[in-house]
Amino acid sequence: MSSSISSKPVVRLLACGSVDDGKSTLIGRLLVETDSIPHDSVSSARSTRRTGSIIPAGEIDFSLLTDGLEAEREQGITIDVAYRSMSLLDGRRLIIADAPGHEQYTRNMAVAASRADIALVLVDATRGVRPQTLRHLTICALMGVERVIVVINKLDAGNFDRKIYDALVLELTPTIRRLAIEDACFIPVSALEGDNVVYQTARTSWYESGSLLDEIQNWREKPSKNEHKRMGVQLISRSENFRGLAGTVSQGEFRVGDEVIILPSAKKAQISRLATFDGDIQSAPSGKAVTMVLAPEVDATRGDFIEGADNFTTPADRFSANLVWLGEEELIHSRSYYLINGSSMVPATITTIRHRIDINNGEHVSARTLAINEIGLVEIATDSPIALTRYSANRLSGNFVIVDRVTLNTVGAGMVVHALRRASNIAKYDYEVDKPARSKQKGQRARLIWMTGLSGSGKSTIADALEKQLLISGIHSYVLDGDNLRLGLNKDLGFTKEDRAENVRRVAEVGKLMVDAGLVVIVALVSPFKVDRDCAREIFDPGEFVEVWVKTPAEICAQRDPKGLYKKAREGNLPNLTGVGQDYQAPTSAEMILDGTADIASNVEKLLKEVL
Repeated sequence: MSSSISSKPVVRLLACGSVDDGKSTLIGRLLVETDSIPHDSVSSARSTRRTGSIIPAGEIDFSLLTDGLEAEREQGITIDVAYRSMSLLDGRRLIIADAPGHEQYTRNMAVAASRADIALVLVDATRGVRPQTLRHLTICALMGVERVIVVINKLDAGNFDRKIYDALVLELTPTIRRLAIEDACFIPVSALEGDNVVYQTARTSWYESGSLLDEIQNWREKPSKNEHKRMGVQLISRSENFRGLAGTVSQGEFRVGDEVIILPSAKKAQISRLATFDGDIQSAPSGKAVTMVLAPEVDATRGDFIEGADNFTTPADRFSANLVWLGEEELIHSRSYYLINGSSMVPATITTIRHRIDINNGEHVSARTLAINEIGLVEIATDSPIALTRYSANRLSGNFVIVDRVTLNTVGAGMVVHALRRASNIAKYDYEVDKPARSKQKGQRARLIWMTGLSGSGKSTIADALEKQLLISGIHSYVLDGDNLRLGLNKDLGFTKEDRAENVRRVAEVGKLMVDAGLVVIVALVSPFKVDRDCAREIFDPGEFVEVWVKTPAEICAQRDPKGLYKKAREGNLPNLTGVGQDYQAPTSAEMILDGTADIASNVEKLLKEVL
C-alpha cells in the first residue's frame, strides 16, 4: 500500500435509496456471504417469513437480518437505521448502516449519512430513478460522503439486460456531476440472487469492473492536509488539586507544551499535562479521549472549543449553511431554535431562506419556508459567537443540528458553507451613558410589560388606561401596540407563523431599546406562540420582562369583536385569526394573569403595583 494512502481502522458505509429497492436484502447477503452473521441468525432467516413473502421455505430471507424491529418485520419495511459490522480483508472494520427508504424517515438516513465514508445508493431497475433516490443522492453530497456507489439492483428481473443498466447510468450521471460527487461508480447487481455482491458472475459478462465488495475494500481515506487542531470541551474534571478539560480530539494532534486557545473567549494557555484513563501521554491524536491540564488555569465551560493558538477558528454569529429540514412542522424563519454542535448549544434564528433546492433538477427555487425533507440554503444568526468551521474543511466542526425549543425535537441538520463577513465587521460600542444612568435621571426602574391575549381580550384598552395613570404618576412610558406597529415598522408582515415570529422579534428589539432608554414600555400584542414570547424574554435582563396574560374567554372576545375580525373569520375571509384559524398558546409561567372581563380600573391597579 502506498504511504500516501491512509488506512482508516473503521470504515462507515451507508445503504440508502427509495423504498423496496432492496437495501436490506443486499446488506443481508453481503454479511452472509462474508460469514459475518451468527449461524443461528441465518437459520432463523431460513424459517421466519414476513406476511406475503414470496421467498421459498428453506431459503434465506436476507432482509430479516437487518430489519430487527417487530414493526419492520410486520410491514416489510425499514423504519430505523440498522447497524451491522463485518471485517474487511485488510483488517479494517466495516460499520454498515441500513437506512430506511420511506420519505417520512429521511431524518434517520440523514443522521447516518453525516458519518458515512461510503454510500450505497440503490436503484430498483424495474422501477427506475425515483424522487427519494435523488433526495438521498443530494443528502449524501451535502453530507460530504467521499465515495458514492450507485447499485443498480434487481437486474435479474430484466434478464440482466445491459440496455436497462446503461439507461439508468445515463439518467443519473448528470445528477452526480451536478452534485459534484467526485468519487462515484455504478455496479449492476442482483441482491436476491447474489450477482456482483461479493463475487462477479457470468450473467453480467459485459460489466468489467469489480464486485460491490471489491469497490468497498478498495476505498481509502484521503490524506488530510489540514493541520488544524480542535477539541470540544465535554466536561470540567475536578478533584483535589486537579482541574482539567475533558473531551475527544476531533481534529489534528495536541502535544504537551502546545499553546492553545479557548474559544469563544480567546483566552490562551499552554498544555502542561495530557491525562487519560491509562495514565499520562505526551500527545493526543484525532479520536483520542483525553483530559487537558492547562497552565495557567483559564476559565472554560462545557461547550467551549480548544484549538491551536497558531491556527484557530474565528468565532462568528452569522453563518450561511445548507439545511435539511426534518421537522414535521415547517421551518419558521425569525423563530428562535437551539443550534447544537457537539457539546455546544446556542439559541439561533434562521434569518433568511436564500433558496430551496429542487432535488429533481438542482434548480434553486425561491422559498419562504422549508417543509419536511426539503433542502435549502439559509442564513443563521446565533445569539452568541460559536466556533464553527466550513463543513467542507471538517465534517465534525462544520455540522450542527437545529432543535425545537419547546418540544426539544431535532428538526434540522445543517452544514456550514461559510461564516458571513458581517459577523466580524460589527462590534458593540458601550456608551458611558447607560441604562442605569438614564433610569436614574428619570427616577424610575425601566421595565417592559408584555401583554398577550386573544384579539378583543382588552389588551390595548388596559394598556391605554395604564399609560394614563403612569403619566399622572410622573412615570415616563410608551405603548407599543401591535396594530399601530403594523401600520409602519411591521407593515411588510402578514399573519403566518413565520411572520408572527418576526413581528414578535421586532417588537421585542424595539422594546429593548426603549428599556435601555430608561422607559417603562407597555406592549399590547397577541403574540400567540409561547416560543416566540420566551425568545423575547431572553433578550432582557432578569426582572425587566413582565409577561401579563389578559385572560378573556374566546366567546367574550368574539362578542366584543371591536375590529370585526371574528365576523370576517366566520365568513371565511380571515383564515389566520388567532383562536379561530390559528392556535393560541396560553402562557405557562406569566408573572401576572388579568381577568379580561373584570373592571379596567382594578386591572390597572394590579399593574401599577408591579410597575411602581
